Amino acid sequence: MRRKTVLTLAAVVLSLVLVFPALGSETKTIKLGALYNLTGGMSSIDAPALNGAKLQAKLINDAGGVLGGQMLEVVGIDTKTDQKAAATGARKALSMGVVAGLGYGDTTFVMAAAPLFQQKGIPFVTSGATHPELQKWVGDCMFMTPFGDDDQSFAIADFTINQLKLKNIAVWTDNSMDFTKALSKFYKQRIEELGGKIVLEDFFMMGDKDFSAQIARLKSANADAVFVSAIPNEAGLTVKQIREAGLSLPIVSGDGFDTELVTTVPGPKLADDVYFSTHTYREDTRPEVLNFIKEYEKEYGRPPENAFAALGFDAVGLIADAIERAGSTEPDALKKALGATQGFKAVTGEITYARPTGVPVKGVSIIGVKSGNYKVMEVWYPKY
Repeated sequence: MRRKTVLTLAAVVLSLVLVFPALGSETKTIKLGALYNLTGGMSSIDAPALNGAKLQAKLINDAGGVLGGQMLEVVGIDTKTDQKAAATGARKALSMGVVAGLGYGDTTFVMAAAPLFQQKGIPFVTSGATHPELQKWVGDCMFMTPFGDDDQSFAIADFTINQLKLKNIAVWTDNSMDFTKALSKFYKQRIEELGGKIVLEDFFMMGDKDFSAQIARLKSANADAVFVSAIPNEAGLTVKQIREAGLSLPIVSGDGFDTELVTTVPGPKLADDVYFSTHTYREDTRPEVLNFIKEYEKEYGRPPENAFAALGFDAVGLIADAIERAGSTEPDALKKALGATQGFKAVTGEITYARPTGVPVKGVSIIGVKSGNYKVMEVWYPKY
């Protein structure tokens, strides 16, 4: 009698599993390793980028996920603006079985992490690093959400010469970062091509707090403007100290200045006549932009801090789109699908990999800061 009862119960359980398979299995989660500097000098652009990445995954999951119902999980790892921590973070992400990596707003940290993904044949999509030779250095698993440093440098150089009508330029470069050195290189190239003159070259290092020596040399350089190639921490400090020294010449830069620190550190009175190139996003009325802003405010209770929030959002969108087109999360299929991306409607502009470099062709916004207020001056497009 007891054996018959046990057999009957087993039959009932088996029938329930067959009829309701969800009771016997869980929906598969697709993990994406998100490496960001959430503390340290890069945090003001990397933290918003991670928020954007997580928001995109949430919206995709709310809409049913990918591949017929599989959920995306963005695994955020803080690498503390430290290159060794970036490599450690990459190994940690890979040990967790991620199908792709994403992250960073700077080339130096990508170069510490992305080669480890390349060794495993797993795609890595940077949300904010902009050196145009990243794929050449890393390999065919490397993809970029933003434009290249050549494009953004050419854009702000064109603006300096053609719109601001300035010719004699001083250049300050953070000499410790691949991104900042590349930005200055391309900027100087373009200025000279357009008939301008570099009247002073000066240098500093990430983490510097006192720019009085550079300011003294700038005062005697007879420059019409100063190009400051810096990451966010030094962006606000350089603006503050240049203005406090009584210098009113225009300050120009790249997307390292796309941070609230440019206005909060010097204050609105001193944050004036500053211009920088960055990712197309501010004051844009495309549906992708308006919906992103609405969802970001709903999720985090504030507007997106800068374009890097949108870039993190776009990086996850690129990966999800490639997963759907590949019909798989198998690394080689995902890599090929990413490389074949055409006309992806991103928040920061349409993304197409038209060149065999992993660098999309995109518009570049020029932002002007006047009395602490940001305004889009123009959108520059590359010509290829």
